[in-house]
Amino acid sequence: MTFKKRVSLFAAIVLGLSLSPALAMAQQIATAAANKFDTNSWLGAAAAFAIAIAALGGTTAQGRATSAALEGIARQPSASGRIQTPMILGLALIESLVLFAFVVAYLLQKNIQL
Repeated sequence: MTFKKRVSLFAAIVLGLSLSPALAMAQQIATAAANKFDTNSWLGAAAAFAIAIAALGGTTAQGRATSAALEGIARQPSASGRIQTPMILGLALIESLVLFAFVVAYLLQKNIQL
């Protein structure tokens, strides 16, 4: 399977999963007011989904960045100083995006009322 097919399949799955709860919620809101527990379950699911995607994306990006840097250092050991500094900066920026997703998930979780 080519990369473009994988990306389009992933996009179709994400789109389908993101639209199906909207349709279910639209039917429920049209008939009656939403239950407090329904709202809380969707907030919990959104928080868990944000954490999962952030962890998956962050680890994948960090692995690829480290792999590319080590491959560059292996090909030209004299350039290790020039490769290592931007790699560490890139890893720090990737990690900050993951931490930002954790903050968003925490704020979603904070809105859950028991």
